[in-house]
Amino acid sequence: MTYLVIFAVLAVALAPLIHVVPSKAQRRVAHLREFAALQGMFVEFRSAPEGVLTAWESARFQKGRTIYYGLRIPATKRQRHEKSAWVWGKEGWRSLPRGGEVPGPLEKLPAEIFAASIDGGSCGIYWQEAGSEAEIKQIKEALSALGGMTHS
Repeated sequence: MTYLVIFAVLAVALAPLIHVVPSKAQRRVAHLREFAALQGMFVEFRSAPEGVLTAWESARFQKGRTIYYGLRIPATKRQRHEKSAWVWGKEGWRSLPRGGEVPGPLEKLPAEIFAASIDGGSCGIYWQEAGSEAEIKQIKEALSALGGMTHS
């Protein structure tokens, strides 16, 4: 009986520690973010690009789960870029607002990406981290090409 009481007390004392141990999904996301940082990218929560979205496009933006993976644009190239955004829809990539040009590097992005943007300081993508190291490498290549482009 004494051993049962000791076991129960230990179980009650150790139970909260189980919540501190990261889950498999949390470890996977942490690994993706670390790999992205090693590739020279940064990760942050950012609001989705502003614009008129279709119902299908809006459904892909899950509030609180959308993450921005960005690549800083060198200061020497910053003035070349005006603020632009694009979204992936049923018909493929399109600009926000409609009618703008879609840069070629966006076509090289993995299917898990649902939006991209560029501003004076960075270019990046919006997704829910549903990929692997291979997708991170694809994202880095596409963002490097996008950030190096000259926009008028």
